[in-house]
Amino acid sequence: MGLVPELFDGKHQVIPIISGGDESIEQVQIPEVLPILTLRSSVIFPGSVTPITVGRAKSIALVRAVEAADGLLGAVLQTDSDIEDPQPNDMHKVGTSARILKILEMPNGNLTVILAGLEKIEVNEYITTQPYFKATVTPIQDTTPDPKNVEFTALVDSIREVALSIINISQSMPKEAAFAIKNLDSSRAIINFICSNMDLTDDDRQQLLEAPGLLARSRRLLEILVREQQLAELKNDIQNKVKQDIDKQQRDYYLQQQMRVIQDELGDGVDADIERLKEEAKKKNWTKHTAEQFDKELARLERLNPAVAEYSVQLNYLQLMLDLPWEDVTEDRLDLKAVREQLDKDHFGLDEVKERLLEHLAVIKLKGDLKSPILCLYGPPGVGKTSLGKSVAEAMGRKFGRISLGGLHDESEIRGHRRTYIGAMPGRIIETIKRCGSSNPVIILDEIDKVSVSNHGDPSSALLEVLDPEQNTTFHDNYLDTEYDLSKVLFIATANNIANISAALRDRMEMINIPGYILEDKVQIAQNHLMEKQRSAHGIAKEQLDITDEAVVRIIEDYTRESGVRGLDKNIAKIARNRAKTIAFEETFTPTINVADLEEILGKPKFKNDRYDIAGMRGVVTGLAWTEVGGDILYIESILTPGKGKLTLTGNLGDVMKESATIAYEWVMAHHEELGIERKMFEEWDLNIHVPEGAIPKDGPSAGITMVTSIASTFTRREVKERIAMTGETTLRGRVTAVGGIKEKILAAKRAGITELILSDENRKDIEEIKPEYVAGLTFNYVRTNEEVLQLALK
Repeated sequence: MGLVPELFDGKHQVIPIISGGDESIEQVQIPEVLPILTLRSSVIFPGSVTPITVGRAKSIALVRAVEAADGLLGAVLQTDSDIEDPQPNDMHKVGTSARILKILEMPNGNLTVILAGLEKIEVNEYITTQPYFKATVTPIQDTTPDPKNVEFTALVDSIREVALSIINISQSMPKEAAFAIKNLDSSRAIINFICSNMDLTDDDRQQLLEAPGLLARSRRLLEILVREQQLAELKNDIQNKVKQDIDKQQRDYYLQQQMRVIQDELGDGVDADIERLKEEAKKKNWTKHTAEQFDKELARLERLNPAVAEYSVQLNYLQLMLDLPWEDVTEDRLDLKAVREQLDKDHFGLDEVKERLLEHLAVIKLKGDLKSPILCLYGPPGVGKTSLGKSVAEAMGRKFGRISLGGLHDESEIRGHRRTYIGAMPGRIIETIKRCGSSNPVIILDEIDKVSVSNHGDPSSALLEVLDPEQNTTFHDNYLDTEYDLSKVLFIATANNIANISAALRDRMEMINIPGYILEDKVQIAQNHLMEKQRSAHGIAKEQLDITDEAVVRIIEDYTRESGVRGLDKNIAKIARNRAKTIAFEETFTPTINVADLEEILGKPKFKNDRYDIAGMRGVVTGLAWTEVGGDILYIESILTPGKGKLTLTGNLGDVMKESATIAYEWVMAHHEELGIERKMFEEWDLNIHVPEGAIPKDGPSAGITMVTSIASTFTRREVKERIAMTGETTLRGRVTAVGGIKEKILAAKRAGITELILSDENRKDIEEIKPEYVAGLTFNYVRTNEEVLQLALK
């Protein structure tokens, strides 16, 4: 700060000029009304000649008009320099009358106006604002102290000395300013010259102008100059110290570089990466224990020769520690309504999973912290288990990572390898967290039921620590060789068959069953999600491709056989490709796909045999089966042939299913009198039980009552009721016990057109847990014994 030169013509530094004495100030009769030029950040003092840049249209019009008239105007500072179009209330009351000496045209269209300050004025009232301001003014004469006033003389001398000192200290001030001050004789000229050239705030300039007389102005000016002198001296000292520090740093750097070259020649150099590692470590948000571990390993790196192989291993290890997020987490979105909307937008149904996640977020919102749950979503393929993870991460505002466990057979894939091995790497858990860059991501453990055991260890046992909320706060990766907190990670495992997951691992997870979709759900998913997805993927506009609900139903029934919608998605993609080809060849087409169009695009229907088609038959009964791709209907057929009472089982049956057939046959034989069957029939006739689709292996006890019904129907020649299906295990005593996979089996029954179901009374609780829309249109019969089954199933 201090006296500052102003730019005049773009090439020379110009100091505003002050007249040589009081008497040389132009004596002009100030009119009662003056045009008022608003100044954004400059104050004109009486006796000064100052260049002003004019750029606003209103100001340019004023300058042109004044130049054409008498050349007199009033220059007044606006109260706020940021106001682009000031009004009378935005102006100070005191300004300076001035005469235009010269106008210079600037290349950018602005004007540089050279003004000669005449006398202070007070603005009384603005009489017009267009095309520029005009106001009534009253001249204010600056009072001048008596020449014999000792205080005033001392003030002026002090002002001159301090100003010269500032010019001498400041490196940015031109020395011509000192020359000008020394050659000014008038006290008024010295004071107004320095006031005009001070680099200070607009408020300070205005206060100096408004000061009542030269004595008051000189007192205030001396205060400001003393302050500026102190600031200039302090700034000078700081610059000198900084220069000395920089010189020392440059000297030290030069010596260090020489030392490094010498050390490199001796084979004892320190790699440049070490300094980078130290700098990055300072920015890490980690615990004291982790910081100590890093410093210890870094010190070990510094002792290693860069030429040895271990050096790169150690360097990679330290880089991993720096790449891990440690205590860095993303902030959860706690707007539960917005989270619910996001989940509903991305996935249809899956209410149980959504509610569990919303409960978790609700606790975080109330308590501020909570260990993340370990969820396991199990169900048939294609129901959205894996894609749900990404949707959950997006809804919660977290990072997302996926680990595919299908076919994993090496424990080190989870825990990592020890660094003593060549090519050692951290495990997939740590790698995924590093990739996410956050310690609280959502991580999908996909196909957890497909993990296999080998001579390299059991990966599912390694997952026990990962998925145990009480242990994973101190997860130990063999490569990282220090504890890492996984409790903030939201793990979501997916599986098709939970029977393949070890009991210990199942116990650590919250098991949430995701059954398949009913027909109505699939239609909604196809129209609201899959169609939009495939149109976008194939570059087709909405008005170029649509499909009727009836066509979607036909695709589901005749071209897919699944609980999920993956096959449905593939068929819709095939329709989209067909339409894209039609558009590319510029052929005419009807935008809407109807049932009649499907066979031409998708070919002949692929599935018909999962529809009920055994009405009026004896010995053929519809059972319900659970498979890894969802539920399915299963026909049990039996027939009598002359023989000696031999039982034959066909259809690629497993041991458990063969035992169920034997139990069913023995029970019917034991109760032949109650059933009205002659004893000799078991001695003179052979019984063959067959389950169609012999290429597919079948096993399990759930077809027990179905086999009982089939055998009883064959021996008694009684027909089975139409559109009835059953599932349940039977015992030798004729008790009907519970089976699993009820939700999937019910969906299969609805797909097949079954209207009545027979289940064990022990499965009643499973039906009550199912949403009403899933069981709409079905009649449930709960039984305890085989007699009740036969009474319901046979005509």
